[in-house]
Amino acid sequence: MATAEIKYLGKLRTEVRHMQSNTTFNTDAPLDNQGQGAFISPTDMIAASLGACMQTIVGIYCQERQIKYEQAKISVNKIMGDKPRRIVRLELMLDFSGNDWNDRVQKGIRAAAEACPVAKSIHPDIELVYSYQF
Repeated sequence: MATAEIKYLGKLRTEVRHMQSNTTFNTDAPLDNQGQGAFISPTDMIAASLGACMQTIVGIYCQERQIKYEQAKISVNKIMGDKPRRIVRLELMLDFSGNDWNDRVQKGIRAAAEACPVAKSIHPDIELVYSYQF
């Protein structure tokens, strides 16, 4: 079974259907590349996927070790380059403040987050910059 089906809607927009859950969302080209920016762009999805994957892997890490994980927020800033147009840098601010973790747990959280499958799937020419707040 396919993971997703993507239908072109015209005007640089698509509808993405996740086959397992049957949920859908739309994409749009960004304002700086002929789109209207009304929906998330494909390259923004890469940035968002990285943050979501990191949150998920940290959650698994904590769950497997019975570590209390109450809150976190990850902000991602995507930097585009041109010639060719591509993502050149992803800056992530991982805010884990509010969790009562010692230095050993914080080190494990960092390692787990940065080893997430999306991070390991991103081309090495894309610079990943991580900042943490505990």
